[in-house]
Amino acid sequence: MNKEQKIYDQLEDHNNLVNEIKRNYIGKIVEISDVIVSALKNNNKILIFGNGGSAADAQHIAAEFTGRFKKERKGLSAIALTTDTSAITAIGNDYGFDKIFSRQVEAIANRGDVLIGISTSGNSVNVINGLEEGKLSDCFLISLTGNCGGKLKEIANLNLNINHQVTARIQEMHILIAHLICELVDTNFN
Repeated sequence: MNKEQKIYDQLEDHNNLVNEIKRNYIGKIVEISDVIVSALKNNNKILIFGNGGSAADAQHIAAEFTGRFKKERKGLSAIALTTDTSAITAIGNDYGFDKIFSRQVEAIANRGDVLIGISTSGNSVNVINGLEEGKLSDCFLISLTGNCGGKLKEIANLNLNINHQVTARIQEMHILIAHLICELVDTNFN
């Protein structure tokens, strides 16, 4: 296969997933954005977490809320639990890597907060533990997953699963979905 064909095939795969989102997920994207808007209007916060590329996505999404997405508006309360290296390494050292998110959720989550766990496999133990801890605090649980959704699909109040096996394609769809959510959330705040 030549290089041009390889690129073309990857773009086709990407476009097929975008079309899947258009066909099947618009309602769920609206529902997720409504949950986030409601939480923020009730002075709650959004806690976002994942590993690797999903950690970067968590930071990206939190920045879109706290800074701005497209329009000038007040900063919105969102925290990526992937950014505090002191907390992550201390918790990882003292309690184990599986607890790096759940311990932070235990410390800062309040009833009515929204937790967004991101995992391309749907089975990241530390993300599962973070959502499980959020359930104990009566938070609203959202998961962005890939493959078949894994355990996170079962735990979350709302799951948006990209039924695909290629991590890069799943992550591309996760950030696209996050931007669509940010667009809808933006319209509700000045």
